[in-house]
Amino acid sequence: MRLLYLCLLMCLFCSISFQSRIEADEPAVRKRSEPVKISSSWDDLLEGVETPEEWVARKKILRQRYLELIRDQFKPKKPALEIQFHDTVIVDGVYRRQLISYQVEEGERAHAFLGVPLTLKGPAPAVVALHGTYAKGKQRAAGLVDNPDKAYLDHLCRRGYVVIAPDHFVAGHRIPDAGPYDTEEFYKKHPEWTAVGKFTYEHSIAIDVLETLREVNPERIGVLGHSLGGHGSLFLAAYDERVKAAAGNCSASFFRQNSKVEAWSRDHWYVYFKHIRPGLLKGELPPIDFHEIMALVAPRAFLDLSGLNDGDPLTQRQRILMLLKVMDVYELEKAPQNFAFFVHGKGHSVAHESRELMYGWMDTHLKPASATKTKLVVP
Repeated sequence: MRLLYLCLLMCLFCSISFQSRIEADEPAVRKRSEPVKISSSWDDLLEGVETPEEWVARKKILRQRYLELIRDQFKPKKPALEIQFHDTVIVDGVYRRQLISYQVEEGERAHAFLGVPLTLKGPAPAVVALHGTYAKGKQRAAGLVDNPDKAYLDHLCRRGYVVIAPDHFVAGHRIPDAGPYDTEEFYKKHPEWTAVGKFTYEHSIAIDVLETLREVNPERIGVLGHSLGGHGSLFLAAYDERVKAAAGNCSASFFRQNSKVEAWSRDHWYVYFKHIRPGLLKGELPPIDFHEIMALVAPRAFLDLSGLNDGDPLTQRQRILMLLKVMDVYELEKAPQNFAFFVHGKGHSVAHESRELMYGWMDTHLKPASATKTKLVVP
């Protein structure tokens, strides 16, 4: 009996003690469950900005920094296009594919494939499709060689888009003597310019070409690409406001939080920004980074797709923090519906779900609302 009494006392004591600990810990539990503000190195995007008016002022500064980064002031005078049509093929009775060329500098012509659906009933949305680092760039974008996952022109023409797929300026018809993607020849011709400035300028001229076509609605132009074409899509959207929707897949990493930042200014092969190399070697980063370039696209539509296992995992996780801060800008611009990102685990790929997201993004932002509207089943 005495043993039972002692057990009951111990149970009562334990119950009181446990309840006391719960009550003592309750404030701490509540505090820990409250949302914690995430701070990161990307917060400087809106540092000191509270109003839309202040953001407009900041945006002007960032645009000037962007143009200085790509050294836009050293681009040559834009020549007459002088578009030439070299051959035409009808693909599966669905669209017309033409090899075209046009001037991008005086005496220098770019080549591209142009795809036009055969059943258009009026001016259609158009897309600039940018290939990655591949020697036969436009052929791959057309689905003629290599990986059909990257046949953007073929895929999009079948969805009703007019598509231009230009060669990068060191690929296709203009491979330098030193080999594909070697920029030494370019920098001898334009020592003060940048390769990024060059390809962005040329992609803007590709939009000029689209605007000459009666089949194109000039108010509904987009751009998309993978890898080199992915960050090419970002650079073009930030540069040319005629781009209404952009999607970049597996784009390169930014400047900060990047252990391989010097790759942006190599001393050989493909050199993006030659002029920033001395600063990078001293540990100095450019005065603008990718979250600020991306914010220049707002409030126009932009979709970023990336792989957590595409390169350094820690760097790719920083990308997510960067994108969260870009969303703050879209919120400030009152256009959060125009920004999105998708992070996957399929490495440096353009997998099915990534393609569907990019194409769906174009449908949402370039086609009439009726094109994506759902309907109930009629009894």
